[in-house]
Amino acid sequence: MTGPGYDRRVTIEILPHRERAALRDAWLEERLTDLVPRLMAEHGIDAWVLAAREYNEDPALLTMLPATWMAARRRTILAFTDGGRSRAAVSRYAVGDAFPGIWDPESEPDQWARLAEHLVQADPERIAVDRSPGSAFGDGLSAAEHDAMVAALPERLRDRLVSAEDLAIGWLETRIPAEREAYRGVCAAAHEILAEGLSGRVILPGSTTTDDLEWWFRDRVAGLGLGTWFHPTVSVQRAGGAGRESFAAPPPDTTIEPGDLIHVDFGIVYLGLHTDMQQHAYVLRPGETAPPAGLVDGLAAGNRLQDVLLAEFAEGRTGNEILAAARASAQREGIRPTIYTHPIGFHGHGAGPTIGLWDRQDGVPGAGDRPVRRSTAYSIELSAAVDVPEWDGKTVSIMLEEEAFFDGERIDWIDGRQTELHLVASSG
Repeated sequence: MTGPGYDRRVTIEILPHRERAALRDAWLEERLTDLVPRLMAEHGIDAWVLAAREYNEDPALLTMLPATWMAARRRTILAFTDGGRSRAAVSRYAVGDAFPGIWDPESEPDQWARLAEHLVQADPERIAVDRSPGSAFGDGLSAAEHDAMVAALPERLRDRLVSAEDLAIGWLETRIPAEREAYRGVCAAAHEILAEGLSGRVILPGSTTTDDLEWWFRDRVAGLGLGTWFHPTVSVQRAGGAGRESFAAPPPDTTIEPGDLIHVDFGIVYLGLHTDMQQHAYVLRPGETAPPAGLVDGLAAGNRLQDVLLAEFAEGRTGNEILAAARASAQREGIRPTIYTHPIGFHGHGAGPTIGLWDRQDGVPGAGDRPVRRSTAYSIELSAAVDVPEWDGKTVSIMLEEEAFFDGERIDWIDGRQTELHLVASSG
């Protein structure tokens, strides 16, 4: 990696799809064998049933499919019994090697009846299904599928149905050691792309527009054989001029000029893991060799806010508790904070505790009340408002976002963070 301000420099090899699939299937087997029984024991669940039809997949079920499956097939039903130690596919097809098929449509045409038979034989006390008013990640069972399942079950089993919200969130938010190790390379790849895009190799001041740069990022990611989960956002802030006026409104297409502070919000998907990063570059004016001191100090304030937030992480503490403590600590130091940090992993805005939203700095009911758990990853997303003396005191938002991993005792950057502005030279 050639960009400035990182704790280490890494160049990674992007694996061919066959090797990616083998790696992901190995992770899946480990997760199903070790993680699912542990989660079911923790939450007192004897059986967990996930069901979905093709192209209307439950978020948790979709991450349990083999790497070569792009979607469910027809109706796919996955059933964990015996506290997660036994698993089966109540489907026409076995689901890879992980879920052996136990439904023969020739002998029992009704798929739901076969599920009911399977559960009667297992006789679980508590059967979790993905129905939840509190989280989309635990609410993947559609209304029609739920009704059909309930109708097929004998009355005594219907009374044992409970929400799988905690199971689904625990499954999605937890990173096993192999995933954590791979995440370093995923983040390194995203950092390399950012460093290239925020350089004179891509940006020609006075010609390149913010839309041009957004689409360059899209094309660069696709050309590397990687995925993306949102369209990049590029905006500029400048002395006496335009800037991003609101988090809610997309920034206008703007020609990048000398003296601009460029902001990029960007993410990739690789090996099923997502990144979400925000960084800044400064376009040097003719004759300048460094950014204005006010912008350098602004980035330092943003870095300090990151430190303040990370210091408040503790296992069992809720997102809302972390948010309130971090904001209070930052304000005591004279920082003007906005914190909107979120879990990340199998999804960009992932399962787990929300730590603020840009428009909810007083806490987020529901998602913000969830506790932080060990072996989880977060996009540390926030901004610090700073006044830049060289820009006649104009208030600038230093918007930063980087990935970090929490092991239960400490939280560390997965692949470093930006501590210096990227610099783009001007011609002439």
